[in-house]
Amino acid sequence: MKPDGRGVQSIEVGARLLNALVTEGEPMMLKDLAKQAGIAPAQAHAYLVSFRKQGLIEQEAQAGQYRLGPFALELGITRMRSFDPLRMATEGAINLATETGMTVAVVTWGSFGPTVIQVHERGDQINMNTRAGTVCSVSGTASGRVFAAFMPEGLIRESVKNERKEDNMSQRIGKSQFLSKTTIAEIRRNGFATIEDRPVPSLGAISAPVFDHVGQMQLAITLIGPEKVLDTSVGSPFVEALLSATNALSYQLGFDARHTKPGGTAIGAINRD
Repeated sequence: MKPDGRGVQSIEVGARLLNALVTEGEPMMLKDLAKQAGIAPAQAHAYLVSFRKQGLIEQEAQAGQYRLGPFALELGITRMRSFDPLRMATEGAINLATETGMTVAVVTWGSFGPTVIQVHERGDQINMNTRAGTVCSVSGTASGRVFAAFMPEGLIRESVKNERKEDNMSQRIGKSQFLSKTTIAEIRRNGFATIEDRPVPSLGAISAPVFDHVGQMQLAITLIGPEKVLDTSVGSPFVEALLSATNALSYQLGFDARHTKPGGTAIGAINRD
């Protein structure tokens, strides 16, 4: 990797003040802000004066606390407008496939439910019927289950009912299964989904969500590989690699778990009538 080169120290010091406000997520007094940034209050004040002139910082008239200003909002909005989430997901999926040696699928919520839009293959390939355009069972696949845990309850219930009506005529991957409240809570707690009764017996899968700046699930990234190799247990290297990738993508989309909760609520047994 090419070195970043020499930077400007004063800018880096000032950035610590801005980062402190982002981390705290609420207005701060000068002494607290300076302490968190690791500089003296007098030095912090000088930076804040300049930041106020540029609109990066504003100060409440009565309480005297500092918070991010309107120009900081403009920067954030411009950032959101200037990048392509799908391109970022593609890059992340390719890197994850290279790192793990597993197949990686990018899955979004389509008209018929969880739908594969990209498949990136690495390592020794096993014949499987997951391709772009493949629709996944909500309750019978790892990809579907992660959507079930983080998408709105009403949407998920309706999708599961439709799956059950289709019966054996469905072209979805995976058969509809009972999905309990306990399973949903476990997925939300662990941050990923897997499945024991696999659609393809020789293959294992792990799927994790990607959230946007308001906590809405935008897509899922799914690792697929030989069940004898792909360790789907909590804390395994494959799970950690997947979560690292999805957390990075969520961060790039503006999601901050410190201040925003993932969308959706824990639901009950979603395939009860």
